[in-house]
Amino acid sequence: MSEDEVRLWLRFTTITKVGPRKQIALLTRFKTPEAVFTATPAELAEVLSTPALDAWLDGLDLEETIQQTLAWQQEAGNTLLCLGDAAYPPRLLDLPDAPTLLYVKGRLELLTMPALSVVGSRNATPQGLDNAEQFARCFSEAGLTIVSGLAAGIDAAAHRGGLAAASSTIAVVGTGLDRVYPASNRELAHQIASDGVIISELALGSPPKADHFPRRNRMIAALGLGCLVVEATVGSGSLITAKQAADIGREVLAIPGSIHSPLARGCHQLIKQGAKLVESAEDVLSELSWTSSVQAPSKQRASKSSPFLQNMGFDPVDIETLSQRSGLTTDRLSAMLLTLELEGCIVALPGSRYQRIA
Repeated sequence: MSEDEVRLWLRFTTITKVGPRKQIALLTRFKTPEAVFTATPAELAEVLSTPALDAWLDGLDLEETIQQTLAWQQEAGNTLLCLGDAAYPPRLLDLPDAPTLLYVKGRLELLTMPALSVVGSRNATPQGLDNAEQFARCFSEAGLTIVSGLAAGIDAAAHRGGLAAASSTIAVVGTGLDRVYPASNRELAHQIASDGVIISELALGSPPKADHFPRRNRMIAALGLGCLVVEATVGSGSLITAKQAADIGREVLAIPGSIHSPLARGCHQLIKQGAKLVESAEDVLSELSWTSSVQAPSKQRASKSSPFLQNMGFDPVDIETLSQRSGLTTDRLSAMLLTLELEGCIVALPGSRYQRIA
């Protein structure tokens, strides 16, 4: 964008109390931002409520923001996209409140590639993290870019899986692109900015406020051909993303889990409501009518302790319970569990519990 265009679009998108829906209504009525700013108060009142009109007429001193954004745009890999640009992600246009200005860092071409949204819990189980990363890698190998929200847990695992193959990943964030949240994902964010793409509709400097994340989630929902939920509690933000996806005609898919796990109950709820039950990557590709071939997530190599693993099950279990099931002493079990952990067949959990990884 030119400096004049940056000034215009920043003014248009940062006026308080005028969100994306009203911005789109203004563009529908007046066609261009320039025409909006030359409209009379009476004409604006045809679209804006009195509080929104007052905020619009009061305006803001945006010079510092404008200069900061102009400098950011000059950095390699950074792009501003407005509604109507040729490179604007077409799937976002299915949203009734599509963002009118996007901040983009990384590979612009990924925003128009076929994609799949993968979301889930921040406090994921080891099995959930493994599922998210392995499935995402399969989808990326099959030609689907992985979309997620750069949160801890399932999001981060999905991004890593996407980056591991050719179709890469899109991170949609709930802050300005000059910030990384959470800070624990800083290295991952830098890798995505280099090999994938990060986008936000929020101005530079925007902090991680609670009301930013539902706005981010609707974009995650829209960018994918479908939305796969890996793990989620009932009432999770991931279920909100899934609902937003369904509302705009996207396929909703969910991986089931243990009936004893709170992190499986959100997925089970979605399945009861009609989401596709997913047991393999092929289930997802079939539901999307995606014809590209895909390799199943890698299997763990065979272990001498396979019979023991079959008796262990997939739910978290403590060593006393394992002793009762197997008839082995706790000393013998401790040695076996250490071997299985080193083989990558199980993980140790807090509270001296263990869980098998499929």
